[in-house]
Amino acid sequence: MFGIYLKRELGRRKKAALVIALGLALGIALVITVNSVSAGMTQAQDKVLKSLYGLGTDMTVTKARTAPTSGSSGGPNFKFDAKSSSSSTQSSDRVQTQGGQALKSSLVTKVAGQKGVESAVGALSLNVTKVDGSFTQGKAKSSTSSSGSSSSGQGGPGGGSSSSGGAPQVQGGGANFNVNSYSVVGVDVAHQGLGPLSTMKVTSGKTFTTAQTGSKVAVVSKSYAKEKKYKVGSTFKISGTKFTVIGIATPDSSESDTDVFVPLKVAQTLGDAKNQVTTIYVKATDSKQISTVKKEITANISGTTVTTSADLASTVSGSLSTASSLATSVGKWLSIAVLAAAFLVAALLTSSAVSRRVREFGTLKALGWPSRNVTRQVVGESIVNGLIGGALGIALGVGAAYAVTAISPKLTAQLGSSGGGGGVGGGPGGGGPGQRASQNTLEIALSAPVSLTTIALAVGLAVTGGLIAGAMGGWRASRMRPADALRSVS
Repeated sequence: MFGIYLKRELGRRKKAALVIALGLALGIALVITVNSVSAGMTQAQDKVLKSLYGLGTDMTVTKARTAPTSGSSGGPNFKFDAKSSSSSTQSSDRVQTQGGQALKSSLVTKVAGQKGVESAVGALSLNVTKVDGSFTQGKAKSSTSSSGSSSSGQGGPGGGSSSSGGAPQVQGGGANFNVNSYSVVGVDVAHQGLGPLSTMKVTSGKTFTTAQTGSKVAVVSKSYAKEKKYKVGSTFKISGTKFTVIGIATPDSSESDTDVFVPLKVAQTLGDAKNQVTTIYVKATDSKQISTVKKEITANISGTTVTTSADLASTVSGSLSTASSLATSVGKWLSIAVLAAAFLVAALLTSSAVSRRVREFGTLKALGWPSRNVTRQVVGESIVNGLIGGALGIALGVGAAYAVTAISPKLTAQLGSSGGGGGVGGGPGGGGPGQRASQNTLEIALSAPVSLTTIALAVGLAVTGGLIAGAMGGWRASRMRPADALRSVS
């Protein structure tokens, strides 16, 4: 009897049922869209963090760089022989550790031994500034670049970066030379699954083997190889040391902040940093206990800065950060407001529909129907309306999410520096793939994945909306008396 009556009543009131269902559908569709876009924002942010931290890295351990002493130079100086022949080309490399202050390699073992730590690996970040050119005899050229040079042929690196497109040409005081800067990271060849190289996929050649601890070999990023026209087998020099390219790697996401990867021991020799690292990458045994592990390391290893991915996320700015804030704050409250309005409208429309069925329900009560049967009938109709609205809402929401994914709007993520005194590469506090990360703007394509959890949430909201509307209508119907039916007859 219930099913037959339910089918007949819904068939008679198609327009009213459709209005209620559409109201719920719009609210549910908005919830699905906002949740899907928020999930896409999270994925985009994870891509940015992964490119900095490395796969499987839960936190990094670094040490803030100490302030330079009074009278010390803020950057490297290069000396050339100004009396040399104008036709001779001179070249000089300056290799410096970058990011935070260097840590002893023994701390890697100490960090790995802390409670809650599954593994730890060290890496050494270097910045190589290469100056090459020649001195002219006679009158010096009058132009001087922003990099700066002196009449004696001394000049600083000036911040020129090979990866940023072209090196500045320094002229002045009879000098005419170029400045190039690029980043080098020393990786532990025995533990490549954790750390800066873990975010890279070797697409040409091969990666390091455990036997190449002290070998003069290198893996270069695809963008740097393209710029320098390197291929597998190419050679280049760093401070007179000849390296052979054995592999070209492509980052899993965004762009690489590191140009050259070399074995850790070789990097320590280049940077005059024997038994030192600038960053320790840490993987926790349980990702849910990251904050606890952070406190453990901080308490037991003084003078270090422990940074988690959550800390690093706060340094990401740009349209990605803005859109994420809108999706999580404005989007959430907008969804709640629209859903509340949809539930209220559905309840009012259901109550109004019950009021127009006074004769029907009054007659049913006069025939012996108890109030609970009338209430059950109204609630059943409302739940069906809610499920119809849920189905429409899921279709609209999934369609909107698919449209966002198909359009794939581009979002930018600017990687700013955090506490610790260094660049963000590899984690705030410095010591990761390079200080240039603080100047990089990554472009991320936004997607809007729809999960089963979101679909389940939509179904739950549809049923909830139906129950709220049914409760309002059922309460109104339960208060009707048989006499109301007689009074409604004109």
